[in-house]
Amino acid sequence: MLRVALTGPESTGKTTLSRQLAEHYQTTWAPEYARSYLETHGPSYTLDDLNVIARGQVAAEEEAAARAHRVVFCDTDLLVIKVWAEHAFGQCPEWVKQRIEQQHYDLVLLLGVDIPWEADPLREHPHHRQYFYSIYQAELSSLMSNYAEISGTPEQRLEQACFFVDALLADTKPAAARTGLV
Repeated sequence: MLRVALTGPESTGKTTLSRQLAEHYQTTWAPEYARSYLETHGPSYTLDDLNVIARGQVAAEEEAAARAHRVVFCDTDLLVIKVWAEHAFGQCPEWVKQRIEQQHYDLVLLLGVDIPWEADPLREHPHHRQYFYSIYQAELSSLMSNYAEISGTPEQRLEQACFFVDALLADTKPAAARTGLV
């Protein structure tokens, strides 16, 4: 099962693109667990809440992967939890950092901040998206992740994402299929 995570700052279209990709590839996607958690418990959160949210995100990804066809899309990842925890509380649960180093996504799509901010009671930093984007870039580079930066209009974002996912899917075919011998 191939795993593709969508990551990046708030209001960059992760949920929309995750849903579109799952529909396009006729598979499943794991919604951002933090959203449903905060909608239930309110927008204020503690480091303990982020710990619960991180565990919920992992469970949501596993559940979606169990139902997926060839590829699963993850609307956000633990890197978002790490960046958020360190920004809000100056620390991140150690198990989250370890899981980030151990988990494997076949591709991470880092969504750019070039689309308009959409206000939402659960979003916090409309003027810091570029700052957070730079943090995600640095983190993904240090993790040596296979990642691609996605930008442009919603249509361009879907087109770019499909290009990278198609390349990933083509790369996982048996060698004979890649060369046209099958």
